[in-house]
Amino acid sequence: MADEQRPEPVHNHGRIDQVDLQLEMQRSYLDYAMSVIVGRALPDVRDGLKPVHRRVIYGMYDGG
Repeated sequence: MADEQRPEPVHNHGRIDQVDLQLEMQRSYLDYAMSVIVGRALPDVRDGLKPVHRRVIYGMYDGG
């Protein structure tokens, strides 16, 4: 047990990158907003339904 060594963290290798907080927040928010718009807010081209509507219809079908 005493011979075991702890592995070093893999995620940053001891490196800290300096970033502008305002720029990072703008970029991160824009990426998140676009993923929400594309994934949830826009209807699918195939049937015109949003994911939430598709789940409701499937639940109604499954429930009888």
